[in-house]
Amino acid sequence: MDKFGKSQSVTRVEDTRFLTGQGRYVDDITPGGALHAYVYRSPVAHAEIKAIGTEDAEAAEGVHLVMTSETLAAEGITEAMSYTVMPNRDGSKGANPRRPFLAEGRVRFVGEPIALIVAESMEQARDAAELIEFEYEDLPVHMGLAPLGDPIYPIEAPKNRAFDWAIGDAEATHIALENSARVVRLEVDDNRIIVNSMEPRGCFAEWQEGRVHLSFNGQGVWGMKGELGRVFGLEPEMIRVTNPDVGGGFGMKAMPYPEYFTVPLAARMLGRPVRWMSDRTEAMLSDNAGRDLVSLAELGFDEAGKITAYRVHNICNLGAYCSNFAQAIQTNLFARVLTGVYDIQTAYLRCEGIFTNTAQVDAYRGAGRPEAIYVLERMMDRAARELEMDPQELRRLNFVKEFPYKTVTGETYDVGDFPRVLSHAEESADLAGFAARRSASEAQGKLRGLGLCYYIESILGDPSEGVQVEFTEGGGALIYVGTQSNGQGHETVYAQFLSDQTGIPADRITVVQGDSDLIASGGGTGGSRSVTVQTNVTLKAVGEMIEGFSAFLADEMGVAAGEVSFDDERFRADGSNLSPTMLEAAQMAREAGREDLLIWRARDQLPARSFPNGAHFAEVEIDPETGSVTCERYTVVDDFGNLINPMLAEGQVHGGVAQGLGQALVERVVYDEDGQLLTATFMDYAMPRADIMPMIGFETEPVPSTANAMGMKGCGEAGTVGAMAAMGNAVQDALWARGIKQVDMPFTPMRVWEMLKDAPNAAE
Repeated sequence: MDKFGKSQSVTRVEDTRFLTGQGRYVDDITPGGALHAYVYRSPVAHAEIKAIGTEDAEAAEGVHLVMTSETLAAEGITEAMSYTVMPNRDGSKGANPRRPFLAEGRVRFVGEPIALIVAESMEQARDAAELIEFEYEDLPVHMGLAPLGDPIYPIEAPKNRAFDWAIGDAEATHIALENSARVVRLEVDDNRIIVNSMEPRGCFAEWQEGRVHLSFNGQGVWGMKGELGRVFGLEPEMIRVTNPDVGGGFGMKAMPYPEYFTVPLAARMLGRPVRWMSDRTEAMLSDNAGRDLVSLAELGFDEAGKITAYRVHNICNLGAYCSNFAQAIQTNLFARVLTGVYDIQTAYLRCEGIFTNTAQVDAYRGAGRPEAIYVLERMMDRAARELEMDPQELRRLNFVKEFPYKTVTGETYDVGDFPRVLSHAEESADLAGFAARRSASEAQGKLRGLGLCYYIESILGDPSEGVQVEFTEGGGALIYVGTQSNGQGHETVYAQFLSDQTGIPADRITVVQGDSDLIASGGGTGGSRSVTVQTNVTLKAVGEMIEGFSAFLADEMGVAAGEVSFDDERFRADGSNLSPTMLEAAQMAREAGREDLLIWRARDQLPARSFPNGAHFAEVEIDPETGSVTCERYTVVDDFGNLINPMLAEGQVHGGVAQGLGQALVERVVYDEDGQLLTATFMDYAMPRADIMPMIGFETEPVPSTANAMGMKGCGEAGTVGAMAAMGNAVQDALWARGIKQVDMPFTPMRVWEMLKDAPNAAE
């Protein structure tokens, strides 16, 4: 990329390693002689623990340790899992019940860890787990999203409500809605999903001379390092945390889990490395799930169709315990894009968090922003129908048009051109030809629908980041980064960016990540922050490198330091025949004994967040005989600002859309009334397959951000943010003529067929 204006698609260099089986994942790199850990998990959703009999398991062949909560206490581990707590509307603190590493007193969901068994082999650990005698007394199970029922926490949350949070002006919003010419109301369900990353969670731990090393497949190392210090009472220098290659995270791997504390404790107690790797059903039972909320939304309009007020009341499922970011997801993060791309200055959001006897719910690709956009964009489509307006024109009428723009929830959109992006998307989606395509479908007895979602996303995470660039003796460079790749292509894009700015060939640049011993600090990966924050600080480091090498080379060139320039390829000075590359300058510094010029460190912070946005058009065809929904066409036009590598950005959009379509079409977590997970294998939980995915048209309409020097906007989660509402609106459009006014994800054949069977116009 040349001065951020010209981008270049480069294939991912790490793919060769991954596709040829050379990836180094956590289960590939465990130390020799490591013992195997297996987690014994609760078979019931809610019960009082009467006894945990471990004697037979402890005596089983190959078993070294059976750990329970009593073991933790005996070893001096008194801390528990930490998490964010949101305040209530009245200013009081939300519920913050203790979440133990291993169950204490009660179990509260099927899959909760009760004991950790460590043995010579995994088979021996599994066999020993079957010998544990778990005695319990069943308690009533709470599964609904109403703040009532038998309490999971009788003291901390007697009505099973964790918090009752709000933002905005309730009274002003009420008055504005009362005075609106029209008010449109809609309740939408956002179904729970299981993340199902390709690589399940896992870790290993080892101790040497009182120093712990935990390696786990997460989304950053420093948060986990801080948590280990808190729990084990260790100073930072006594802790090393690493992330090797990671096979997908999507937010689910961004936070600590109980195993990342019990496994290190087991390794300390036994004096040997201990490894743990989840299997698929175990992951489905215990990994943090995503979404799972119901929202009642109200939009007020004046006579001309301008929005006068917006009110949302959502109720979100936290599961049995609060996870790391859980309370912030449908509150603060939902609020970041509450009003989307529309000029709405009177709004109110209320969120209630409810405890249920299910697995925890936390961040999943987009983390609150897809949920907010889903509600708003479903509302805009419903409003267009009730106001008898064209959906695109209703949006245009209400778009924010002047920037910078401060939203009612405190975000400041620096730039944007939403009408231009929408016009581009309309052309790319061939809206002019939709009527003919619908007629052709009708001639075959099929229903065809078109759905639009215009999304905006607020980039989250730590705005600061660090970098280190080190020139090697072999004539290359190492770049140490504070983010963590989970499959996005960071090794390619960071090397490409440094190469573009320094002239160092990309194949001579090695990206180093995921090791707290090698990198002083970092914010990890999440919230689509990685490329913007990492390239921003890399740019600062490059500026310091150019300044330092220019001063050094001035003597060699026989000129003043201010006369040396760098043109992204070579250092030059008028009157000098010497024009070294960056690598040659580094070699000259090495030969001159200037070690200070061989390692460059920088830290910087973005002044503000960026706001990627764009339009998604989905076009579906429905077979009324079977209820089968087929996505026939899918078009995306995004404003990501300037791009380093459009190919990688497109790949991120494709992956995000696939996850959004998966939730919309097939994915759904189902528990029975006793809290047993009925979708605990891929035989019962449907994942999106290639045969249901459309070809995805992707184009960009860049409006460079002013929040960073590169003009970039994060793109990692954008595909998911737009996909759900586009599909929901397309299915609603197809079914509206049959009198079906309410559709909720997932749009499985059975659910759609039942809607058609019971529709007012079913005979048509």
